[in-house]
Amino acid sequence: MPDLSQIVKAYDVRGVVPDQWDETLAELFGAACVRVTQASAIVVGHDMRPSSPGLAAAFGRGAARLGADVTEIGLCSTDQLYFASGSLDLPGAMFTASHNPAQYNGIKMCRAGAAPVGQDTGLADIRDLVTEWAENGPPPASATEGTVTRRDVLADYATHLRELVDLTAIRPLKVVVDAGNGMGGHTVPTVFEGLPLELDALYFELDGTFPNHEANPLDPANIVDLQRRVRETGADIGLAFDGDADRCFVVDERGEPVSPSAITALVAARELAKHGGGTVIHNCITSWSVPEVVKEAGGTAVRTRVGHSFIKQEMATTGAIFGGEHSAHYYFRDFWNADTGMLAALHVLAALGGQQGPLSGLVAEYDRYAGSGEINSTVADQAASMAAVEAAYASRQGLELDHLDGLTVTGPDWWFNLRPSNTEPLLRLNVEARDEETMGRVRDEVLTVVRA
Repeated sequence: MPDLSQIVKAYDVRGVVPDQWDETLAELFGAACVRVTQASAIVVGHDMRPSSPGLAAAFGRGAARLGADVTEIGLCSTDQLYFASGSLDLPGAMFTASHNPAQYNGIKMCRAGAAPVGQDTGLADIRDLVTEWAENGPPPASATEGTVTRRDVLADYATHLRELVDLTAIRPLKVVVDAGNGMGGHTVPTVFEGLPLELDALYFELDGTFPNHEANPLDPANIVDLQRRVRETGADIGLAFDGDADRCFVVDERGEPVSPSAITALVAARELAKHGGGTVIHNCITSWSVPEVVKEAGGTAVRTRVGHSFIKQEMATTGAIFGGEHSAHYYFRDFWNADTGMLAALHVLAALGGQQGPLSGLVAEYDRYAGSGEINSTVADQAASMAAVEAAYASRQGLELDHLDGLTVTGPDWWFNLRPSNTEPLLRLNVEARDEETMGRVRDEVLTVVRA
């Protein structure tokens, strides 16, 4: 049996199929999820990867074997699964490996109402049960096994999103969307139907082998086609979704990428105006622009660690109306505190179409500083490299150091965050400053120590 500690991470299960896990294990995960969540019913969906339908069906068999009624929603985006979990008030399981290569697959699990299943909120218990049953045999079946039914929730998902953001009165926009052969090709046509949007579709054919490029827009190489098409066609905006379409990246009318921090600030301002104030969550590597805009819009900004489970927990604790991460995950109270790239995209389209200027001018208000983007460095000893960087800055006057997530050092006109990867021998560096020259100087200084 594979080492489950290597494929069960903070909030999901992810590994190579069938080398690290297969349908036999998926069935055990279904049973364990029902046991831990004490669910009498559960909703299951999957993406377009070749292994996804079989894994999802196996998970459903395991859940039904322990007495839970299973609702299969079939092909869906991850945020469509969250919609089903929230609207039906059922625990859910989404089979996807998001932006990872084709040979990978995984499960993202949630409790009823799309509440997260994290390491401390059930995932470790699920892992332990699966380990026990894989070694000693599966649990006995329930006296009454659950039913398995099919349900299509795509239209209801689209209706819910369009009720949250009204685009019916915006000026017509030409929009290029690169779905990367992922689930955006499934959801975008239905969500955009009937809106004043001229859709130019790139790679909408569902294909989990990703024949055109990886479904990971965070890598600049994977948005080149989108940028080219926007420039060639004179489009107003370009959108790129990742494999399971829970993240959305934006390029402006010049084909230039828009920082996810700027999108976070823009959407935060709109949500604060809609709700008359409130709390907005941002992680420790989003731009200074985010808390500044939140304060200017009458809201309260709360800084937290990087990661899905931390953001969702903080949103639940504070009653936040919105949360954003620099990885282009956007969380909404009106969407059960879950992340949905599609809803963020609708906000951007509404803001753009509600005025006459180009997107580059609109987002300039929210993109105030020079950022490095995330820079990865392979290191032999993460702890030693982190300690060396901290030692280099700890004795300097006028700096603030904190350890909310890795190491953050803040100066009068710059900051950087250095975090170890949980899955690879990497350190991840993000730097921001008031100007490009200062940002470059700080970036190079930190990297010199990291890579010594």
